[in-house]
Amino acid sequence: MAAPVFPRPAGQRRDDCSSPGRPVLGMILKGYPRISESFISNEILLLEEQGIPIRIFSMRHPRESFCHASVSRIRARVDYLPTDLFADFPRLLLAATLQAVSRPARFLAALEKAGERFGRTRSLGTVKHLLQAAYLTRRFLGPRSGVVHLHAHFAHSPTSVALFASMLSGLEFSFTAHAKDIYTSNPGQLREKIDLASLVVTCTRYNVRHLRSLAPQATTAVHSIYHGIDLKLFHNDHPCLRPVEPYRILTVARLTEKKGVPVILEALAILRKQGVSFEHVLIGDGDDRDRILGQVFELDLQDRCLWLGTRSHEEVVREFARADLFVLGCRIAANGDRDGIPNVLVESLAMGLPAVATTVSSLPEIIRDSETGLAVPPQDPEAMARAIHRLLTDQSLRERVIRQGRELVKASFDNRRCVAELAALYRSAIPALASP
Repeated sequence: MAAPVFPRPAGQRRDDCSSPGRPVLGMILKGYPRISESFISNEILLLEEQGIPIRIFSMRHPRESFCHASVSRIRARVDYLPTDLFADFPRLLLAATLQAVSRPARFLAALEKAGERFGRTRSLGTVKHLLQAAYLTRRFLGPRSGVVHLHAHFAHSPTSVALFASMLSGLEFSFTAHAKDIYTSNPGQLREKIDLASLVVTCTRYNVRHLRSLAPQATTAVHSIYHGIDLKLFHNDHPCLRPVEPYRILTVARLTEKKGVPVILEALAILRKQGVSFEHVLIGDGDDRDRILGQVFELDLQDRCLWLGTRSHEEVVREFARADLFVLGCRIAANGDRDGIPNVLVESLAMGLPAVATTVSSLPEIIRDSETGLAVPPQDPEAMARAIHRLLTDQSLRERVIRQGRELVKASFDNRRCVAELAALYRSAIPALASP
């Protein structure tokens, strides 16, 4: 099936920002565009506004039939790599063969590195990443491409492709590490990527500490830069200071283990037994959808819960404006996966919608207990129920966390300031991008 075509403003070409001879930052992404990774498309758009030309190399076509409106404003050229190791093997093998013939020493070094990495994990993904890197280098990284540096978003497969493409092309690479890609990666593989990268960026201070602990001897700098959000989009002049029953409670989350939606439902069941009147709106989708929706019926919450599936930014903003409280139950999954700072928490606070969340991972960097929201231990539905009720009924607390939450977001999570910091970092680390 053909990939969806996303509209662009009239007069703009995909390669407007990557004309021959102009230094370009090559961005390797797992998929583009992706509705759940709007922070990446927003970053690309703002980097372009900062004068840094981008060329996108995506490992996968989009899966959704729609995207956020901001994607249509991105000018970067987008090229898609062959995705399936077996179905696309002829194309991948041809590119790898031609690359081996033209640059045998570089190819042998990359092949040796792939052998070392395969030895650690026994994953065929390593083979695919080497072949994708050869395809990328052969097809898209010639002298006329203008690409002067490779940067990957996510520390797992995109950075693996970047590492091999760096070895094959001679370009330096860097990467941004987020959450799942950090905590579910093989530590040896991740340590090697940190050692070989020219710089590493991550989105929380908690992540910085973890990455540095993995590679204490590495000379590679690890920088913490928040993603931030668009404060013009997530803005509400009239937040609800004194909600009344039935309360409207909102959760926006992928329906996966680390998001902790089941504990939210258990907390809501406790509140229902206590006679609290509410409606819970759940936005998101994911692998655990059937189990979570089944739990709604098991807890007899079907008349109190409304599941809306995946929604656009604009629709989420409307739900933020209608809600009295935002709740997120993040936890550490069985495989070690965990959140960084979910953007929806930042968006909630920016909208003047107070939040209850857990103390997992980096969440205390945005939800400071009794200052910018209420924080509870993960997997503790009783503590969550108490916090929900308190933040709905304690007016002085509510007014304080709304005010301080907005102040924190304005000071630390304005995406224009965050991306300006990122652009300055790129210009400092990549000489060819030094001049705007």
